[in-house]
Amino acid sequence: MTKYFPCLLLTLLMLFTQTFPVTGEGPAFLKSVKRNPMKTRTEKLSHFRFYWHDILSGPNPTAVKIVPPSANNKTAATAFGQVNMIDDPLTEKPEAGSKLLGRAQGFYGLASQEEVGLIMAMNFAFSTGKYNGSTLTVLGRNAVFEKVREMPVIGGSGVFRFARGYVKASTHSFDNKTGNAVVEYNVHVLHF
Repeated sequence: MTKYFPCLLLTLLMLFTQTFPVTGEGPAFLKSVKRNPMKTRTEKLSHFRFYWHDILSGPNPTAVKIVPPSANNKTAATAFGQVNMIDDPLTEKPEAGSKLLGRAQGFYGLASQEEVGLIMAMNFAFSTGKYNGSTLTVLGRNAVFEKVREMPVIGGSGVFRFARGYVKASTHSFDNKTGNAVVEYNVHVLHF
């Protein structure tokens, strides 16, 4: 009997699929939207400039190492493989005490064996004004020793739903001893 079971199962499967033809309807969880929810809104281009404070030292660091770098001697200079989790303040001016606009939350990993090159994955979570509660998501390569680095904005939430654009990052200050950095971000984003 067990040697006939696979044949019986295959026959029933073929019979079942032919008994219930495809009706063209999608699964219950999928629903087609007839009206464009963004049709009544116009798309606009916004430009933001703020400062990202990556603090690795002191009693309250905003960036912490969660994965150590590779022990390989060839990549020791680039710290290849290291991953840092961030909750960095975004401020209006480069001074740490200037107005807080939000936080950069996410992580960056040292992804290059040849140079100090990061893969950045972070949300700019805004906490002031009409952007309070809205986010922009950045995902891209950051070659930190280049004067200006460009990374894509791949989305957003709240006011920035359906956002797309780019950021230009340039180092304002870097402390070789502590690793602390202040980076100017110029964000150009299309959103509704």
